[in-house]
Amino acid sequence: MSNTETTEVTQADEVQSFADYEAIATALLPYIEAAKTGDGELGRTAFYDHAHIMGSIGGEVSFPDADAFAENVTQTGASPDVQSRIAWIDISGPAAAAKVEFINWAGLRFTDFFVLYKTDGQWKISGKVYDSHSNN
Repeated sequence: MSNTETTEVTQADEVQSFADYEAIATALLPYIEAAKTGDGELGRTAFYDHAHIMGSIGGEVSFPDADAFAENVTQTGASPDVQSRIAWIDISGPAAAAKVEFINWAGLRFTDFFVLYKTDGQWKISGKVYDSHSNN
């Protein structure tokens, strides 16, 4: 392999890596939008069917599946003043992790840690753990 071929592979890898960061951010958008709108079904589209969720609010630990979580989001309703930001994304091949911060989601602050996996060119959430900060 010549130096040119090595450079081309590296550049292609960099382009793919950059594209995956953008694709993961896009994959998280339905979840983030669900926080604003209270549309649990929209948020549900970001998860695989098998997804596991764990966290606590008010000191009560819960383990809802993705469907039950979607129902909780719908019952909570819209939080139009919620602010969010993707704090980081880390990728290794088809596996990734992401941290998303929320403030004023139903009046609470949340930190969500996601595990994502890419199948058939699409990133989805496989698992989530969260912290409700001062309401824990």
